[in-house]
Amino acid sequence: MYPKIVITILIAALLGSMSVFRVEQWEQAIVFRFKEVHRTKNEPGLHFMVPFIDTAQKFSTQLLNVDQDPQRFLTVEKKDVIVDYYAKWKISNVEIFYTATKGGDFTYANTLIGQRINTALRDEFGKRTVQEVVASERGETFDIVQTATSQLPGELGVTVKDVQTKRIDLPEEVSHSVYERMRAERLRVAKDFRARGEEAAERIEAKADRDREVILAEAYRDAETIRGEGDAQSTEIYAAAFGKNEEFYSMYRSLNAYKNVFSKGNDILLLKPDSEFFRYFNKSKGK
Repeated sequence: MYPKIVITILIAALLGSMSVFRVEQWEQAIVFRFKEVHRTKNEPGLHFMVPFIDTAQKFSTQLLNVDQDPQRFLTVEKKDVIVDYYAKWKISNVEIFYTATKGGDFTYANTLIGQRINTALRDEFGKRTVQEVVASERGETFDIVQTATSQLPGELGVTVKDVQTKRIDLPEEVSHSVYERMRAERLRVAKDFRARGEEAAERIEAKADRDREVILAEAYRDAETIRGEGDAQSTEIYAAAFGKNEEFYSMYRSLNAYKNVFSKGNDILLLKPDSEFFRYFNKSKGK
């Protein structure tokens, strides 16, 4: 009695385990009936199927990477550039994905997605020069690929979420020519800036010299005017003083002459004692 019950329970448990499968939040599942797609299950949780008739296969809907070897692309100048990039994609429709990728072969899916991205990049780089390719922003690459892969959800059941370039290199022969051309361009720009600077320096220097000459001329003119006015005032004062007391004025001039001649203390002046120069030394009342 008991062995039959145990066997029945084991068979029931086996059938139960074969009729239930679980789908996680990051998964989608396909239920096959006699190896043909019967239905898909996208909702997370427990789902039922008919034992021995139905089978389930689950696929991850998390982000996956397409990381290919660096690819060569031809520019509008017919020169090669080597582009190393990666792409992130995820399954958007598991049934289409299973049918289009030979039973959900991820390697085959990566190959198809890589081919589509390579075609888009080849077409876009073929419209650009080497300098434009090197100077292009990463966001431009994603926009280009996003447009080119917009049909993939309906064709492969996948959606490309992001494409980024790791590195853009030039072949050695191209790198040298591009470097020389860029170097020549930088030298030309530097020479142009240097010429402009020298021209501005000469213009500033000439203006400074001209302003200096004008300032000196105006200063000399003002100084001569002030000096002339001072001499005129001095002459007027001397004339007025001489007219009031000629003898005092003559003595004052003689004293100034003595002071200027003997200012250093060791000056020697040879004159006759009755010289007119010493008249105020010899006569206390003057001439």
